[in-house]
Amino acid sequence: MSSTEDPKLPRNTARRHFLGVAAAAGARLASVAAAATAVSTSPASAMGRRWGRGNSGRGGNGSGAGGHGSSGGGGGGGAQCFLRGTAILTDCGEKPVEDLRIGDRVSLPDGDARPIKWVGRQVFKKSGASWHEGVVPIRVSRHALDSRTPHSDLYLSPGHALFLNGVLIRVKDLVNGTTIAPVVPAADKSIEYYAVLLNTHEVILAEGAAAETFHPSDSNHENFSNFAEYERLYAGQARTSMTSYATVLGEEGGWKHLKALLLLGASHLLPISDPFQDACKKINARAKELSA
Repeated sequence: MSSTEDPKLPRNTARRHFLGVAAAAGARLASVAAAATAVSTSPASAMGRRWGRGNSGRGGNGSGAGGHGSSGGGGGGGAQCFLRGTAILTDCGEKPVEDLRIGDRVSLPDGDARPIKWVGRQVFKKSGASWHEGVVPIRVSRHALDSRTPHSDLYLSPGHALFLNGVLIRVKDLVNGTTIAPVVPAADKSIEYYAVLLNTHEVILAEGAAAETFHPSDSNHENFSNFAEYERLYAGQARTSMTSYATVLGEEGGWKHLKALLLLGASHLLPISDPFQDACKKINARAKELSA
């Protein structure tokens, strides 16, 4: 994870910021690849109900990354999903994401609650010699974000975004190989993800951490094994683009990141703090505290 100083945007420093983000992105891709192969599967074996058997008998999307299509908002190259077993806060307390039902009211960070419109499900199985890195869950370890958050290990699909410093950041961009890292399941297991859709793109509490809900775009709900249910329930409704809950920052494209910073209020005369880099620094500092 990058520990460089916060980027400065005045005058000719925009190009320097772009190069810095691009370099950080390359370094992170290498670290993620290394972590995916180096992380022991022993944590996975202790996760119990979070993993399914290789043949769950409940349908699914086949092997590899076939079930992850393009999506909008904070999801990037895959649907925004919580791993089976993730505790989601509702107005009746926490519930495993797989137990949520249409109409259940999930809690927002401000204390309000919103009804669930639909819960999508995806199942992935290993194909070939290794798992596709686009579907391997990323673990945000207990207290990785601060002294209380998340309150238990949180497992997300790589493209799922957390709400940090007022922006959405994909968890794959926060990987540091220690407190935030991929966890590769055993070959005979399946990876089962659930996406929570509300009427608007929101942030809900997963294991106590603020994480985005599903952000539909085009036909990305068809990536789910139960998309026929969605079609049956909402066939008569017009599909309009859903406004993102917050600006998305990260390492997927330097100019895109720079544009997002400018939209947050950067001035060509004054420097601006980068919420993404600030989040990385805080997480790194927290990792050092936990390892001390």
